[in-house]
Amino acid sequence: MKKLTPFEEWVIVNKGTERPNTGKYNLHSEPGTYTCKRCDAPLYKSDHKFESSCGWPSFDDEIPGAVERVPDADGQRVEILCSNCGGHLGHVFEGEQLTPKNVRHCVNSVSMNFEGNEVKNPKTAIFASGCFWGTQFYFLRWKGVISCDVGYIGGTVDNPTYKEVCTGQTGHAEAVKVVYDSDRVSFESLTKLFFETHDPSQVDRQGPDIGTQYRSEIFYMDEKQREEAILLIAQLKAKGYEVVTKLTPAENLTFWKAEDYHQDYYEKTAGLPYCHIYKKKF
Repeated sequence: MKKLTPFEEWVIVNKGTERPNTGKYNLHSEPGTYTCKRCDAPLYKSDHKFESSCGWPSFDDEIPGAVERVPDADGQRVEILCSNCGGHLGHVFEGEQLTPKNVRHCVNSVSMNFEGNEVKNPKTAIFASGCFWGTQFYFLRWKGVISCDVGYIGGTVDNPTYKEVCTGQTGHAEAVKVVYDSDRVSFESLTKLFFETHDPSQVDRQGPDIGTQYRSEIFYMDEKQREEAILLIAQLKAKGYEVVTKLTPAENLTFWKAEDYHQDYYEKTAGLPYCHIYKKKF
């Protein structure tokens, strides 16, 4: 069994429920398999998933033998558990007429992991937009994103720690490294999300977080990414936004992955970003 965070244990072992519309798999639509967070047993195929607007991931079928149903003590609902380890997944509902199968497995995102199918054309993008917890929160939920790690880039110290970066003396920016399926999502779409989830007019800060490590910056991988970023900045400036976002070549720069406790921070703590709020700008 894998070691669980306190929040994961509260849901998976103690049968808690994550808040609606906060789980990273709620609007997730990538092809692949959803597995049990605690034991890695396969639970659902992406073909089973559908959008129910309930606030939690919904599936109208399961991998045969993967899910056990147990009536709640009060007899009002039916709990669903991982058949392999008994971990709490959520509840199952019937008769809602949402799909032809007429079944909805309502599952906590925190109870699952996801294993994507092989991607033919993966590409990478690196963005810095303030506290990397909030930046990661949105990219993890974006269609076509395979993975999103938080870390540090653009500084002068090798393998920096969070404590060192927070001094503002290393020159690093808190950033996210996004690996995406270029057949399903474009760099332009990801960059629009970047601009629409932070304030690119703030210099060396984002909301209450102040320091050079919280700067707005795109570390482009090639000339095409640079040109697309320049075009989007021009569009924002034409709309009246005072964009100060820096464009820096990622070549010869190392992205240092941050400590484990920073990865998937809001997923582990059931929190929401405090300085990243989505605002449509394009």
